[in-house]
Amino acid sequence: MANWLKRITPILVVDEIERCLAFWDALGFDRTADVPHGDRLGFVILEKSGLEIMYQTRASIAADLPPMAGTPTGGTCLFLEVMDLDATIEAIAGAPVIFPRRKTFYGMEEIGVREPGGNAVTFAMAVSD
Repeated sequence: MANWLKRITPILVVDEIERCLAFWDALGFDRTADVPHGDRLGFVILEKSGLEIMYQTRASIAADLPPMAGTPTGGTCLFLEVMDLDATIEAIAGAPVIFPRRKTFYGMEEIGVREPGGNAVTFAMAVSD
């Protein structure tokens, strides 16, 4: 699987995103996407110079992906952008699926699994409509 990985993006799981934004603003990160959840932010992507970090609230995860709500990671998940999702799925065959393959509003096709240590890992590939 040479050249299969394009990027790894941490997703920090928190109770409230808004109080985290000033920290990243001060470091020069820009908000490139955000998704409301009720009257608060449920998800946000922050970017600077090709580097990316995401935040998602526990409430948003519970509503969007209930099987991930109990992720035993202490609040960190991995988001890996790959070149070929089919080949990646073949390579990780047998890994427990957290959520099945799906297309997202942000232009990705993705699947969520648990790696052997129990951590949540999302593999995603950009798709065109």
